Amino acid sequence: MTTTGIQPAHIPPAPRDLPSALALEEPLVFLSFTAITAWELGCLLRARLLHFPTPAVISIASANSSHLLFHATTHPGTAPDNDIWVARKRATVMRWGLSTWAMRCKYGDEAVFAAKTGLGHRSSDYAIHGGGVPVRVRGVEGVVATVVVSGLRQEDDHMVVIEVMSEYLRSLGVTLDGQSLKVE
Repeated sequence: MTTTGIQPAHIPPAPRDLPSALALEEPLVFLSFTAITAWELGCLLRARLLHFPTPAVISIASANSSHLLFHATTHPGTAPDNDIWVARKRATVMRWGLSTWAMRCKYGDEAVFAAKTGLGHRSSDYAIHGGGVPVRVRGVEGVVATVVVSGLRQEDDHMVVIEVMSEYLRSLGVTLDGQSLKVE
């Protein structure tokens, strides 16, 4: 137990290489994604994150002008800086169509990312820290929304989104076999 009385919850470790990171996120494809889906997913994420003593922000936005569909905190203590991280993570997912953790695995650190992408000082508009995950829908090209968590260690930000998205899709009858999407 911590001083807050909350027992930290276990999250599996994040993969450290790009192929393994992509193998976790690529099967996460929804059959549809609406404001109701975002609300349900956001509430599940919040419920999962309440088991951590560290305050976090959960944000889900559509790809259409970053229309905000869900935004919540878990505990007192978040700050405007969390929202800046959310915006930077969302920008990364929207520009490259990959999770921020996959981008981290690909580039390793911010300096390499800035150099290899040619963004220079504009690289600060993006974050290659875990916690931003694309939402994809079967039959729709590209990213339709982003799910972002900010506040935990970056690996945990990422893995809690992957874990909860996987569980939610399974609850909807979607089988995630790592290769294809099947409806049970």
